[in-house]
Amino acid sequence: MFLCDFVVKNTVETIRQALDALRQHMFRSVLTLSGITWGIVAVTILNAYGDSFHGTIMRAFDAFGKDVVILWPGQTSEQAGGERAGRRVQFEVEDAERIRAECPLVKNVSPEIVRRTQIATETRLVAAPVRGVWPSYGTMRSEAPDSGRFLNDDDLRERRRVVFLGDHVRTKLFGNSDPAGQTVSINGMRFTVIGWMIKKVSFGGYFSPDDYCVWIPYSTMGDLWNNRYANVLVFEPIHGQAESAATAQVRAVLARYHRFSPTDKRAVIAHGREEFRPIVERITIGMQILLVFIGTLTLGIGGVGVMNIMLVSVTERTREIGLRLAVGARRGRILRQFLCEALTLTGIGGLLGIAISAAIVYSIGTLPLMGALFEDTTGRGDITMRLKPDTVLVSVLVLMLVGLISGFFPALKASRMDPVEALRYE
Repeated sequence: MFLCDFVVKNTVETIRQALDALRQHMFRSVLTLSGITWGIVAVTILNAYGDSFHGTIMRAFDAFGKDVVILWPGQTSEQAGGERAGRRVQFEVEDAERIRAECPLVKNVSPEIVRRTQIATETRLVAAPVRGVWPSYGTMRSEAPDSGRFLNDDDLRERRRVVFLGDHVRTKLFGNSDPAGQTVSINGMRFTVIGWMIKKVSFGGYFSPDDYCVWIPYSTMGDLWNNRYANVLVFEPIHGQAESAATAQVRAVLARYHRFSPTDKRAVIAHGREEFRPIVERITIGMQILLVFIGTLTLGIGGVGVMNIMLVSVTERTREIGLRLAVGARRGRILRQFLCEALTLTGIGGLLGIAISAAIVYSIGTLPLMGALFEDTTGRGDITMRLKPDTVLVSVLVLMLVGLISGFFPALKASRMDPVEALRYE
């Protein structure tokens, strides 16, 4: 208990002496503080921007479907089961049922067939891709309703004539009104609108951007066109890390029924999101690191100012240091005092910088990024600046490092002075 009280009193006394020394040179201290404050503002703002940029890009990437895999039918390139190479593979709805029944690593699956046709109301007409799918497709591809709902199992089982609209199609046919419950004509057949999709800000796509499409049950697709063969199969593994194993499992099932080699990757072409995710993450994280590095350089310049001021302070107080050493002050105490002065300077500057950063981030709010590209006015595709706890933590850690480096060398110089030579200093 006594030792703890001694350490606390000693620390408080050291901080008090540091503050007294800084007050004696107020103008010089304020100038140094401004450099540190500006540096911490740069680190914090750039780190907040990089973090928000990373989050926005990854949300747009995941909007396609976080762990979804698209399977395209191809041509065999290997002879297998007595079949010649070069034979075309065609997907059937039974293939999706086999995958669902025989692939434990697959969470959801859906066949998909696409046809482009005219969609009309009584007064408006638009050409759009019609996509016949199973209800699980909406979950896999993140087709979130803005109003109403996506397709369900009853729609598929009862072969209902219902349609889910992409945002662009909804706007072309109904303006900004809610079309749920309204009727549209698809290829001359009447369908009831059950919902429409929220504006989708997404990287990647196939056939056509989702906003420009409509969805109907795969079974109902047979009322309009021949739906025996699917254009693609879409599935979702039980976990993103299981994508490769799940794809191999699916390919093995398809190979058994379509008589091609499971190792023949040209027979069934798989495009998974997980293989591209590390690339996107490395790019965005690399940008974050670059921005923090630039901010750290700015803060480092402020640290150089602290080091210069502390070296000047050591020189000006040479006789004081010599006297304290002559009367028995320990070198460690001298080192701690000057190091404490440097840390106090950087600490005060850091607190001011973080407060200013919070005010700037709050005033900025949202910065444009992908809103104009996707014609989105909701702000989901733009950078929303936020000062997160981990952003502040990074700034504080960088500040502590700069403060320690800036104060250590002047403090070391002061603690190593020869008392006799210091007392003789003019």
